[in-house]
Amino acid sequence: MLTEKTQLGAAPGTGLEPAAELRAVSKVYGTFAALRNVTVAFEPGSCTMVLGENGAGKSTLLRLVAGLITPSRGTLQVLGEEAGERRGRVAYMSHAPMLYDELSAMENLKYFAGLGAGGCCDCVGSPEMALRAVGLDPALKRPVGQYSQGMRQRASLARVIQSDPELLLLDEPFSNLDVESAHAMVTLLADFKSWPVYGADSSGKRTLIFTTHQARLGEPIADRTLAMRAGKIGSDSMQDGAGA
Repeated sequence: MLTEKTQLGAAPGTGLEPAAELRAVSKVYGTFAALRNVTVAFEPGSCTMVLGENGAGKSTLLRLVAGLITPSRGTLQVLGEEAGERRGRVAYMSHAPMLYDELSAMENLKYFAGLGAGGCCDCVGSPEMALRAVGLDPALKRPVGQYSQGMRQRASLARVIQSDPELLLLDEPFSNLDVESAHAMVTLLADFKSWPVYGADSSGKRTLIFTTHQARLGEPIADRTLAMRAGKIGSDSMQDGAGA
């Protein structure tokens, strides 16, 4: 297991804090350790692909960074603060679409936008712009429950990017997608990563972390791969020249 920050942290000399950093973090449920003594940092502007079988700890890692759960041991910082303090700049797209099937995509996004969105991009507070950004027609009245899996994933992505996150966390974004839809999702994520970031305390770079079982699909956008097994990080490898 890699544990030294110098192996995993932000590039030396950049002067930028990691977008997220875990130090000796464990997450224990009863007698089960979902994450075990994990130390890892994610450089601002990076795109990290996290691989591993079911139960490896991938989703637990994302949920910790998202601030949805807290560590049992260790320390965790996200965008320079404790996880959960930067929720306006962090977005989490879960394995489930988290959409209301009886509503259209536009109705879903308007509902979630009404819960509060921060940021400065044109998508913020504009479900129409967010839907157009992912290639969906804002005028489509069909309920989300009648969408194809690819369309549902696009609508789910629109739901999270309309808050203009600086750090985007995605749990299995290619799951159950056909080849064409999966490649479209890769293109969308690559495009999102290139969007400008505003804010006085921002690094000016968007950071992506996503989990998948399908390494081949994520390779075009990932510049780093983490392999997880039994709650630990087993390897870290850089892919020179990766990106879409």
